[in-house]
Order: sequence, then C-alpha cells, then structure tokens
Amino acid sequence: MKDPFLSDMTQSAFPYQPDRLCSEGEFTGWRSWTSDNFENHIGPFWHREEADGTVRCAFRVTRKHLNSAGTVHGGTLMSFADYCIYSIALPVIKGPGATISFACEFIDPGREGDLVTGSGEIIRAGNSLMFLRGMVTSETRTLLNFSSTVKRFKPGRQPAPSAT
Repeated sequence: MKDPFLSDMTQSAFPYQPDRLCSEGEFTGWRSWTSDNFENHIGPFWHREEADGTVRCAFRVTRKHLNSAGTVHGGTLMSFADYCIYSIALPVIKGPGATISFACEFIDPGREGDLVTGSGEIIRAGNSLMFLRGMVTSETRTLLNFSSTVKRFKPGRQPAPSAT
C-alpha cells in the first residue's frame, strides 16, 4: 500500500512547513517550501512526485545563480542538494530534522539557462538517523553527487530558535 503521506504531492507533505503549488510556467504542478528564507532567496527550488513514486527536484539557472566564472556557484548546487535531501526524505521523515553531515563532489559546471534536477534515495532510515545519497544533473550531465546524514527530531523535540 502506498504511503498516504506521499500519495498526493498537491498537498503539503510537511503539515508544519508552509509550501506553495506552482500554477503557471514550466514548474506548474511542482511544490516549493515557503518557510526557508535562504532557499527562497537563492531559489526558487521545486519538488514533485514522479509517476514511479520517486521525488524529483528542480530549478532553472538564472544569472543570480552564477559565480564570477559564469557557471553555477558551488554554494547554489550544495544548497539545492540539501533541499533535495528533505524532498527525498518525504516518505519517511514525516517531521522536522536537520542535516548533520553532508559530502559532495563537483563533477561538471552548470550554466545559465540549464534546467537542474536532483534525485536520490534513502540508503537507511533508523529511529533517529537517516542516510541518503543522490545526484544533481542537467540533461545528461552530472553536476554534483552528494551523500548526507539527517537527524530526525521527535515531535515537539526540535531545537528552539536562537534568541538574537
């Protein structure tokens, strides 16, 4: 039986995390979280469930994503990979968590106008830790591969925001 938590990506998979559904343009039908100020600033990043049940993420490279060499800034790719991590974790995490380990290798540069996509898999999901890996691509080119460990927080046990 398919997990009802992921059965309809037109509804938010994270009830505590506001998101929006794109209703026009190339990302029509894709979702994006609205509660992460940094991702909103450098994105938008999008996610959706594919017909085979996997989760795919995407963004279109614009000038703001480029470094001084005219290719996609490594920080943009790493931030997008981190976005992918939580999108991939949707079927299992079902709540808040934090990336506690992240490793990546830059394979090929992205360029302005590229449609960049990310996908991956959960290698193992325990009670408190999840291990994931994936790739960020543009058409047939691999731009970055990544692996990550995510700490799952128990409901009501997530860290409080710092007082600044």
